[in-house]
Amino acid sequence: MHAVDGGMDTGGSGTLSAFLGLSDRLLDVYRALVGYPRWGVSEVADHLGTTETDVRACLDELAELSMLYAPGHASQPVILNPEIGLTALLNRRESEIHAQQAKLAAARTEAAELLAVYSAHQQQHGGNTGLEQLNEISSVRAKLVELAGQARAELLSFTPGGAQSQEALDASRPLDEKSLASGIRIRTLYLDSVRNDRATTEYARWLAGLGGEIRTIPSLPIRMLVVDRSVALLPMDPKDSRAGAVIVRAPGVLAALVHLFETVWQQAQSLDGVRPCAPDEPTPQELELLKLLELGSTDEVAARKLGVSLRTVRRMMADLMGRLGARSRFEAGVLATRAGWV
Repeated sequence: MHAVDGGMDTGGSGTLSAFLGLSDRLLDVYRALVGYPRWGVSEVADHLGTTETDVRACLDELAELSMLYAPGHASQPVILNPEIGLTALLNRRESEIHAQQAKLAAARTEAAELLAVYSAHQQQHGGNTGLEQLNEISSVRAKLVELAGQARAELLSFTPGGAQSQEALDASRPLDEKSLASGIRIRTLYLDSVRNDRATTEYARWLAGLGGEIRTIPSLPIRMLVVDRSVALLPMDPKDSRAGAVIVRAPGVLAALVHLFETVWQQAQSLDGVRPCAPDEPTPQELELLKLLELGSTDEVAARKLGVSLRTVRRMMADLMGRLGARSRFEAGVLATRAGWV
């Protein structure tokens, strides 16, 4: 290989080649011939560590660009001033950019028109109440994706219902991963009962491993998502997820929802921070069951709020009665009050 005299730069052109769609090899060949005008094809190929076939292909392209004169693959091609060829390429590229800018402006105008139509529809259905009703499950799911994508700082959520379905976990994974990668803070509250479900627990640990904050609590008041403390998604009927949802943007309502979240968050326990109980002391979940029954909830309602089965609720109650030495639920309530449990 020939030595490089005079410190000539044979590196790629970077911006020029990328902008004009030219190969770095093409411009390396041109530079070599400018630096060493007496070199032929074999010398250039040896210098650049490539084949003569590759060099000849570059010479043909340079000739088409009017940057070189090489009649009949002359052994010593003549380098021409690059201004004519490169100026033509730059002008063509500039025209393409202007055309793209015109298309971009037209697309922005069309997007603005679509936004105006959407806003008018939302105004018609939501009025000035700060509420937007979603009646279809598909609309609710689409809105969840939209709201998660619009988040810029924070996502707060209550996730009742106990163990989450694999379908729900799979749908949430890419959204949560994208949000955390964008620097969004995610705080999620699950029910204590998810600790007994492997799939939900593994998902929660995966989310925590990416930076999400997970806590659990015996019961949650409602399913809820709050985005950037400026918009919230709530079910129309907490007892029936198929009834649809409502979007809330009213500042006063949002302030109350955020305060509710922060209060429950402080009462909850981290996923790996469950406080051990004394042998005869009720667990937080059992205490919540006693409170629910004291308020008049049926076993079915208590099971739904705790995210467990009806059979589990009845087993828990039987265990509590055994520990208290009670022969009836009424007596269990009296003894639990005397013991300071409720």
